Amino acid sequence: MNSDATTTTIDKSALLHSRVMLKISGEALMGDQGFGLHPPTVARIAAEVKSVHDLGVEICMVIGGGNIFRGLQGSAQGMERTTADYMGMLATVMNALAMQSALEDLKVHTRVISAIPMDQVCEPYIRRRAVRHLEKKRVCIFAAGTGNPYFTTDTAATLRANEMACEAIFKGTKVDGVYDKDPKKFADAKRYDTVTYDEVLQKHLGVMDASAIALARDNDLPIIVFSLDEPGGFRGILAGKGTYTRVQG
Repeated sequence: MNSDATTTTIDKSALLHSRVMLKISGEALMGDQGFGLHPPTVARIAAEVKSVHDLGVEICMVIGGGNIFRGLQGSAQGMERTTADYMGMLATVMNALAMQSALEDLKVHTRVISAIPMDQVCEPYIRRRAVRHLEKKRVCIFAAGTGNPYFTTDTAATLRANEMACEAIFKGTKVDGVYDKDPKKFADAKRYDTVTYDEVLQKHLGVMDASAIALARDNDLPIIVFSLDEPGGFRGILAGKGTYTRVQG
């Protein structure tokens, strides 16, 4: 991993946010594989999280489950939508446990908190307990979505970010912001520095699903879209550096 992620000196008093939600897709954990978990990639992302945690920032995380199972795809293949969505929720728990293991290898205290109770594996979601974990500088990984079918992990991340009083959602993607069209397909794609919630919805920019964007807009919660593949990007943005798009009112 690029040493910039851990060696760049940052003035902690200049940090833009003190408590944030990091939302990443399950696909981000696949690396170059077509399925499942790629341990070196999980370890790299964990190191990025640690570099921000070391600054004293309180971190919540939500990880999708698309590298293992997607509820919508299962539904499209004839499975009952509710059952497929619950299977997708269980996939997010697997990813959360993998990230917890990687973070604790780096000596970062972490709690996996599931919306579906499974006491032998992780904690049930209790808001006050989760807030206390954050105050004790533990990373909280919220798993199993909202615990309800028909809601995505984008919506779960926005919901938990509001409940935890996060100051921003950091959406880690494969590209360095929000573009007017796919930059991997169109050379003339233009990146937005800032974009409003309503523009995201009207132009179908694909930052997050409509429910998540509406929930963020109603609670004036900014969304920062950045590249998870850029070493030190997460840490740098908190110091006001780097390339990203800010979704706001």
